[in-house]
Amino acid sequence: MILCCGEALIDMIPARETPGSALPAFSAHPGGAVFNTAIALGRLGEETGLLTGLSTDMFGQQLEAALAGSHVDSALAVRSARPTTLAFVQLNNGQARYSFFDENSAGRMLAPADMPALDAAVSALFFGGISLACEPGAEAYAALLEREAAGRAVMLDPNIRPGFISDETRYRDRLDRMIARTDILKLSDEDLDWLVPGPHPLAEKAAMLQAKGPAMVIVTRGAEGATAYLENERAVSAAAAPAVVADTVGAGDTFNAGVLARLSQLGLLGKQALRSLPGTAVEDALAYGCAAAAVTVSRAGAQPPWAEEMPPARRG
Repeated sequence: MILCCGEALIDMIPARETPGSALPAFSAHPGGAVFNTAIALGRLGEETGLLTGLSTDMFGQQLEAALAGSHVDSALAVRSARPTTLAFVQLNNGQARYSFFDENSAGRMLAPADMPALDAAVSALFFGGISLACEPGAEAYAALLEREAAGRAVMLDPNIRPGFISDETRYRDRLDRMIARTDILKLSDEDLDWLVPGPHPLAEKAAMLQAKGPAMVIVTRGAEGATAYLENERAVSAAAAPAVVADTVGAGDTFNAGVLARLSQLGLLGKQALRSLPGTAVEDALAYGCAAAAVTVSRAGAQPPWAEEMPPARRG
């Protein structure tokens, strides 16, 4: 099982206004970066679970139903009566901006002691999103990674949102600790520039982060595709798949799922295997991630593809 660890929330998406009302209207949709990755993995046919803080309120029930509908196991979720995080979305030319309501939420208030024991069925871990920035839950996920990463493959996508970072020094320290135990570090080019500021070339910045521990650093560049930087100064790239873009919500999350799913299909999603990946397999995984993301961006909202919607994967 690939266990995704992080936020599950409700995106309040602008809807048509109520006739006769001057107030904006919103429609509730399950979301969150880590939730989206779990949903995409489940739809791509991977055995997948989500470890998150789930509320027992009406929105938490909506999240659980969405997970079940995409074959994602929520048995390891930590349930409480605290409220579900709400993210009100504004769309401008297909780009999303968010206003979050997260105080004392079921997800944010997780503590290290809440993290369940993981059995041998969990073969890989995925971490990311705002769950790594919002304390105290962020420290709970960091503690889980430290406790469980030794025998499992780990992918990390911090998906950095500076507006959520209240203490930059603590956040950078937490990410450094997590990166040191990570096998696959995925960043957008904007994330990379935030983590490693300055005029250094992209490849040099990626190498600086790889030196901290990851076997592979993947940098995505939107319509320009993605590049994976491997050990021994190897680099492998894949072009973005053609798409008519409706919006970009969930694109990076789906890309993550595609990469993990393809590596799993190839039998390469293991700590030792990730240290000696053939370039052809890496290119295959990147291309699969790009193809999955292209389906998502062609639809309004985060709607990852099902396996039967994907083009045939190349052999790694």
